Amino acid sequence: VITRESLLAAQREDLRRVMDMLNLSEQHARTLLIHHRWDVQKVLAVLVEKGKDRLYAEAGVTVLNRKSHFTSQSSSEVTCIICMEDIAMEEVTEMDCGHCFCNNCWTEHFIVKINEGQSRRIRCMAHKCHAICDEAVIRNLVSARDPDLAERFERFLLESYIEDNRMVKWCPSVPHCGNAIRVEDDQYCEVECTCGQQFCFGCSSEAHSPCSCLMWELWTKKCKDESETVNWMTAHTKPCPKCNKPVEKNGGCNLVSCICGQPFCWLCGGATGRDHTWTSISGHSCGRYKEDQNKKAERAKRDLYRYMHYHNRYKAHIDSFKLESKLKETTQNKISILESKDTTLRDFSWVTNGLYRLFRSRRVLWYSYAFAYYMFGDDLFRDEMTKAEREIKQNLFEDQQQQLESNVEKLSKYLGEEYESYNKDKVMEIRMQVINLSVITDKLCKKMYECIENDLLGSLQLATHNIAPYKSKGVERASEFPIWNTKANIADYHDLTHTTKVDGVTVESNGPSGTQNNESGSSTKKHTNNGSGCSTRKRGRQEPLGDGLFDLNLPAEVLDKS
Repeated sequence: VITRESLLAAQREDLRRVMDMLNLSEQHARTLLIHHRWDVQKVLAVLVEKGKDRLYAEAGVTVLNRKSHFTSQSSSEVTCIICMEDIAMEEVTEMDCGHCFCNNCWTEHFIVKINEGQSRRIRCMAHKCHAICDEAVIRNLVSARDPDLAERFERFLLESYIEDNRMVKWCPSVPHCGNAIRVEDDQYCEVECTCGQQFCFGCSSEAHSPCSCLMWELWTKKCKDESETVNWMTAHTKPCPKCNKPVEKNGGCNLVSCICGQPFCWLCGGATGRDHTWTSISGHSCGRYKEDQNKKAERAKRDLYRYMHYHNRYKAHIDSFKLESKLKETTQNKISILESKDTTLRDFSWVTNGLYRLFRSRRVLWYSYAFAYYMFGDDLFRDEMTKAEREIKQNLFEDQQQQLESNVEKLSKYLGEEYESYNKDKVMEIRMQVINLSVITDKLCKKMYECIENDLLGSLQLATHNIAPYKSKGVERASEFPIWNTKANIADYHDLTHTTKVDGVTVESNGPSGTQNNESGSSTKKHTNNGSGCSTRKRGRQEPLGDGLFDLNLPAEVLDKS
């Protein structure tokens, strides 16, 4: 978790690595990282593959050890080729690329770009020049004209670590908690912010595994927009040939009249006159069989019934979850009653663990129906499988789904019993059943995910669908980013942003907790870093006794905000 306070420290961690590796100023290091979406490993890969010159040129970084051409001019004025005015030398600014214009033109250019949202990569005004302008120059010139806009510019640079970083996402909580989440290596995962919001890191919607992000987007749109109503209208109405409004027939006669006054034939949809007999319509004949129209109506009906099958079961598991979530309110009372009895049974973790496993498995089940709707339909994978292959894979998946469903219902039955009033032997019997079913449902969930990842999605040739891996303990809670002296950090940050070169500058020794500086100025971590520069030290999911144990992994639609 990256908070407002630790955002600067998180950004500086990657900046320092590039600055030390390439001996660059902070502004040039930031330009490189923004261009490569804050992927330090990609910067290193491009450096090795294409060389330093290509690396700098593609990102718009200009690092030249040259003398300004102003020093060779004897005149005290210079002509700005933008406004075509003669400007005093002290009112002209030259960028690293060698182009110089008057401060007023530069300022107007910067203000326009910041207001357009391009403040993270403001290019030089010169024609066909792709160099990125110096942050310090932008900051100084804009602050003299509009201090508030300069502050926005600073904030945009700081937030670029989140906005441009594919491994960092804002927490989608409403109202927004102000936090961002940084993942270590796999961006196809589900995470939990410290505010309690759980979401899919790939699409920032609610955690929806085993559905892929595209499947979940289509499913939520289908449910939200009631798109199956359109299918019903297709099956039961015909469009008027004049105004194209859907018309439903309310009688037996096949000569239908729209509210706009246009009569038409219900059988073929063609416009007709009003005169007709028992067997025919005047001037119109459509007795010939038309296969396409009949197939279209049958297809619409079949699609509607198929959608209803998956949606009804999807909704049924959500409704079961809502009712089962009330068990957390009664479980503690049941445990208290059992503990008050004179019995040797003192460990009741099997109840809370079984309840958590029930919630976790029920969650997997309801999302599995949305997954199956698209996996074995024609919307996404029509060309991926033959009809026979689809049938084999569907049977394989539905067998595992049915096994999981059966054991989840058994677990729900045992946990819902009034075991606090039973004798010791009966309680021990229920205890063994709950423990066994908890283990079985966990294994069946893992097995279903393996089937999805390897046999179903893994065999796709034309499309790639990634899902978050199954975790027995549920959605992983993110640890807080280590932060040290924030005030010292900010002061050091401003010192660096006003420095054009880091050559000869001693890197300050105060760093994040668990960090020490070596003689070369680079930081050495006491804990392991992965390839993306993210700390691999993560805090395990806490499962304290009491209410804290009931982490329901609720989706947004059933989350009890109170």
